[in-house]
Amino acid sequence: MEIVVYFQVMKKRFLLIILFLLTVAVFSVNLDEFYADFSDLSSLPFFSDKNTGLTIFPTLLIPMGGLYEGMGTAYTAVSSDSGFLEANPAGSSLLDYTELTLNHNNWIADTNIEGVVYTTRFNDLGIGVGGKFLYVPFVEYNRWGEEEGTGYYSETIATMNISYNFFSSYYFYGISLGANVKAAYRHIPEPIAPDQSVATVMTDIGFLSRMNFLKFYAARERNFSVGGVVKNLGPTALGEPLPAIATAGFSYSPIRPILISFDYNYPFSLTLPSDEWEKWNIAGGINAVMTDFFSIHAGFSHRGSNPKFTIGSQLELEKVNLNINYTLDMTTQLTSVDKFSIEATIPLGDRGRKADSRRVDEYYIAGLESYAKGDLSKAIEYWEAALKLNPVFQPAVENMMVAKTAIALQESMEALNVVE
Repeated sequence: MEIVVYFQVMKKRFLLIILFLLTVAVFSVNLDEFYADFSDLSSLPFFSDKNTGLTIFPTLLIPMGGLYEGMGTAYTAVSSDSGFLEANPAGSSLLDYTELTLNHNNWIADTNIEGVVYTTRFNDLGIGVGGKFLYVPFVEYNRWGEEEGTGYYSETIATMNISYNFFSSYYFYGISLGANVKAAYRHIPEPIAPDQSVATVMTDIGFLSRMNFLKFYAARERNFSVGGVVKNLGPTALGEPLPAIATAGFSYSPIRPILISFDYNYPFSLTLPSDEWEKWNIAGGINAVMTDFFSIHAGFSHRGSNPKFTIGSQLELEKVNLNINYTLDMTTQLTSVDKFSIEATIPLGDRGRKADSRRVDEYYIAGLESYAKGDLSKAIEYWEAALKLNPVFQPAVENMMVAKTAIALQESMEALNVVE
């Protein structure tokens, strides 16, 4: 019997993975047909930007993968997983789980990006660390076409994160403020371009807040988020500016399974004159939860004359979550495996937060039951127990005040009866 159940479970997982891959494949074909027409519109002067690509470390603008890439990088106000490290440093103090995430991105031709992120949260304090590594193999030839050597061009970004959620309570989700400190290193072999390897440091600063807005369903989670971030602030490297950018975004869930997001990006430079800055650009995304273990997402971004469309899926298994994306833009080679990314996330628990939340609810409900029976002292004991676990659980505070007022009133009436 156990063997039959085992094979049924394995069959289900196999079918889910096939569905996962087919979703990406079908949507990528449809996007390909649409992209040919849309790219003509993007070549108009209004969309083109002669200043695109004037900054150093382009790796900073290439997403590692995951939902951050899958929603078209419109993730500033979402930041619901380890993708916050690239999208908004304020996100770590709002994550549900401690996570270890591994990324692989087939970018262009032989260009690959590998990434790893670890993040955890202690109540209102979030911390994270991660990095990504871009590498491009090359072969050096002399003037006669003879091979003289091989090597790699590479860029490495290492990031440390911290954030804190201020003013959080039962009715107000709080305002999370966060910062990243990043170190970057570019390696170019000396035979190819002497003295072009360089290292630098930079920082990101962001905020994130969640609330209810035009919410048409019952749930504790907030359905609307706003966020803002300034990224890649730092000194020039070899006289070239970093790709500094200011972003404002929002996300909105009109119904529980659907999440939409939008980001407005404003590139700027601390050293270049304003007429050499890149133009503003936009990004939008959508995520649709199909079941409790399977969701699909899509995104769009437009920078310069290169519109990008992304489609992907996320599959949540017992011990790992898988996310696969396909991106279509002007650099995509349909005859190869370009612009595919895969992310594996290992949830490592929530430090007991969900268990504590359940106990708070149990104490609160037990207090309501005691209150309904007229046992006000017992009700107060339950609500005090709830507040020991969650000091900002306002319903317990409010009901406890009502119960104490009722007890005081009852004692006053008894005292009057004794006097009479």
